[in-house]
Amino acid sequence: MNNKIRVLVVDDSAVVRQTLAHILDSDRNIKVIGTATDPYFAVKKMSREKPDVITLDIEMPRMDGLTFLKRIMTQHPIPCVIISSLTTKGTETTLKALEYGAVEIITKPIMYLNELKEECRIKIIDAVKAASCAKINRIEKQSSGSTVEKIKIAPKFSANVIIPDNALNKSMIKTTEKVVVIGASTGGTEAIKRMLTELPPDCPGIVIVQHMPEQFTRSFAKGLNEQCSITVKEAQNNDTVLRGQALIAPGNYHTLLKRSGARYYIKIKDGPLVNRHRPSVDVLFRATAQYAGKNAVGILLTGMGNDGAQGLLEMRQNGAYTIAQDEKSCIVFGMPHEAIKIGAADKILPLEEISEYIMRKGK
Repeated sequence: MNNKIRVLVVDDSAVVRQTLAHILDSDRNIKVIGTATDPYFAVKKMSREKPDVITLDIEMPRMDGLTFLKRIMTQHPIPCVIISSLTTKGTETTLKALEYGAVEIITKPIMYLNELKEECRIKIIDAVKAASCAKINRIEKQSSGSTVEKIKIAPKFSANVIIPDNALNKSMIKTTEKVVVIGASTGGTEAIKRMLTELPPDCPGIVIVQHMPEQFTRSFAKGLNEQCSITVKEAQNNDTVLRGQALIAPGNYHTLLKRSGARYYIKIKDGPLVNRHRPSVDVLFRATAQYAGKNAVGILLTGMGNDGAQGLLEMRQNGAYTIAQDEKSCIVFGMPHEAIKIGAADKILPLEEISEYIMRKGK
């Protein structure tokens, strides 16, 4: 098929190259056009056939992935998915790659083909599909947007597996304390950074789900905390939601908002993938609809798929004020688009205006 997503796999490990090629070729919408042991071999292959997406390791011989990524983005931008090991040093370097233009982070598979979990396959395939739809800086020719329509991501489970929909409380009493919940996926790391760095120390308490692997969320929160006027930290079980603080959902765990009296707090929970993600935006949004109602503001940012759309609708139906990021400022207009289609958003805003609305609606 001519419209398959063409992928080049770049990694110095033969096992990882074989594993990734096997996973990606198993999807009918993806074709691996080649593999390379390092950036120099990758350039040779790219001269013969340009890929739609590159999967890229960070630590490689002769030239590291970060240097290669910078050269790609300054010369011939191509969407890149970073494949990284779970080490403290590696997570910080990989997050730097997002600043240089990488669009997704995936944990490097460490098991052999017959031992790989289905969840690992889903995450790798979905990351490549999301990257293929991303708007990349310095590309003059813009996508028509049809790719998003051609590639459908079918949900695996809904938020019902974590929170039953009959638990929604539509008579939540409005109080003076507000809580803001934010969901994002592809392109969300930079969008969240732009929003949070604009917020003053007296902003309402914030809880964020950004689709990101375990341990990367901790480094992500640490980096934001160093750049923002507010406190940013990875959420822990029973953390209180406080003014002037943003809590980032830990990777590989669902994060729920709960309420005890006037106190909002966080519940960290294991469970299956919801809308093919863990943490899931829908899980956070449904819990917020249930426990915060009119006291909440819900924001859905850039990302592939439909995670968060139904939850945002439930928040709006329970009296919360809801915002979807507009198409022009999105890297991938998937999640906000799905929310807009079902009437989940009170307001559709460009990214640069959302922080102002957080303060206006969070009073």
